[in-house]
Amino acid sequence: MPIKKIFLYGLLSVLFLSAAACSHDANSKTSSKKENKQETKAEKENAKYAALVKEKNSELDLKPITLTNYSEKVGATITNPKYNAFAVNKELEITGKIEKHELLKEKYVWVKVSSLDVIDSNSVQEYYIPIKNGQFSDKIHFYNGEGKYSVHVMLPATDRENYYYDLSTFEVVNVNPIKQRDLTYTPFAQEAQLTLDTIKSGFMSGKELITVGGTIKEQTSSKNIMIEVKKDSNQWKHEIPIKNGKFSYEVPLFYGKGIHQINVLVPDQQRENYYQYGTTLFVDNQSDRTMKPIEYYRTYEERGITLNTPQFGGDQAKLTYHIKGQIDPNAKFAKETTHIYVKTKKGNDEALDIIPVKHFNFDDSIYLRFGPGEYEVSINVPEIKEEKSNYFRYFSVASFSVENMANEDKRDLLPSRGIPSDDPKIINLAKKITKDKKNNFDKAKAIYKYTAKTISYDVAKFKNNEFEWDDNALKTLKLKTGVCQDYAYLAGALLRASNIEARVITGKAGTGLLKENHAWIEAKINGKWLTMDPTWGAGFVQNDKFVAKYTDKYFQPNMNEFNKTHLRDKVEY
Repeated sequence: MPIKKIFLYGLLSVLFLSAAACSHDANSKTSSKKENKQETKAEKENAKYAALVKEKNSELDLKPITLTNYSEKVGATITNPKYNAFAVNKELEITGKIEKHELLKEKYVWVKVSSLDVIDSNSVQEYYIPIKNGQFSDKIHFYNGEGKYSVHVMLPATDRENYYYDLSTFEVVNVNPIKQRDLTYTPFAQEAQLTLDTIKSGFMSGKELITVGGTIKEQTSSKNIMIEVKKDSNQWKHEIPIKNGKFSYEVPLFYGKGIHQINVLVPDQQRENYYQYGTTLFVDNQSDRTMKPIEYYRTYEERGITLNTPQFGGDQAKLTYHIKGQIDPNAKFAKETTHIYVKTKKGNDEALDIIPVKHFNFDDSIYLRFGPGEYEVSINVPEIKEEKSNYFRYFSVASFSVENMANEDKRDLLPSRGIPSDDPKIINLAKKITKDKKNNFDKAKAIYKYTAKTISYDVAKFKNNEFEWDDNALKTLKLKTGVCQDYAYLAGALLRASNIEARVITGKAGTGLLKENHAWIEAKINGKWLTMDPTWGAGFVQNDKFVAKYTDKYFQPNMNEFNKTHLRDKVEY
């Protein structure tokens, strides 16, 4: 996904999902006593810090707050606080008036709160307080708990946009040790009516994932908001969809233990495909686990894909892996996208799985069929084209890695694309075909014979390139006709259903110099790979018509002769 340009006022604080649990104590008297004790404790704490505030203020030289000359130009006053340096208990309300507010180019008072004990530019807390009828008011808290803070108040300029002038700077001593980072919103976020519904604090603890959800005004320039995750020099950005003014996403804390900064960016209403900072959340990740970001490509947005599962790369699984998502019905080619392709690659081994799309949703699992180790997985959408062809093109929308923890390598026994060997119809048919056979060699030959004698070659399909993404053994069995891949799919499915390892081989075949694309089967019998070509065993094509003439010549053929007509390329899963 291309990096979008971002223009901003300044950073804020943001989000997360906190759940409040409610319970009813049957013993109301006991509950009441507990509440009274808690209230008494809270009252004592409050009285203690109130006394500390009074004591501290008695030590300070409480001089009246000073304002810059700009206050006279716009008729601004700060009604609270009243002093340049003073003490508070946990919070401070800032209020003021601006007589000539209609001259201001912006609608917010900008307040910056900085700890004087811990100098860290990333931890500065910023507030944008709306100016309403010439007045402003907001309560602020102190993100570092007890200590000294500098509070800087600025007013919008009268002569230019996006510019602020100093109004006043004063010092606050917070006597309360409780750390509280407020959830604040930039002017961009406030104009977009961004609200993180379940987030109550700008700083919180989490473990691996944080749910970021809320509401936003329906935008005309974009259907997405952007999430940005940062830690040290690491950074990840991702667009998430807005639906009916709502959004929700589980944000991975990719970079292990420690504080992650999560920025929520809102669409820029003046420029398409631009975003502005809306709010910022700091999350202290309690997990040591390091995850890998998913890489999203331009096609992800163009084709309206939302990948719900997985949410991060570097995951671990045992043999199967779950893929889930949806397609925006209004996106390009959404109605025509009836399936997605999932490609898995481990070393030189590669497999392609197909997941159907139903009602713009896809939800299925794929096999990590090549044994234990790390796999590269890509999610792809098919090319939508009018003409038929004997090959399929697809475009990547996302890619990630996953580690298979299962020890088994059952690549040639597991179901695969076109080979639903776990389907009851295939299993029952395989049992019927092989019921009197005593060994795997005889079973394999019976399956070869059944496939070659049952399926007729579809000349029209070959000539007209009538290949479909859902071609498979069940479809071949139903139609009783097909081309070489269909013969191979059916024979392969029946072999695997009989617990015989089988693989589809692709290459070229023909009796002359000009050879066509072709597919056949290799089956593992007594530890050795045996070749069979049920298509050539079924008969031949003469004058564009199929002539059925069964032969077992192409079951365990003489390989010297076979290689003269068949050029092996690769195993295809």
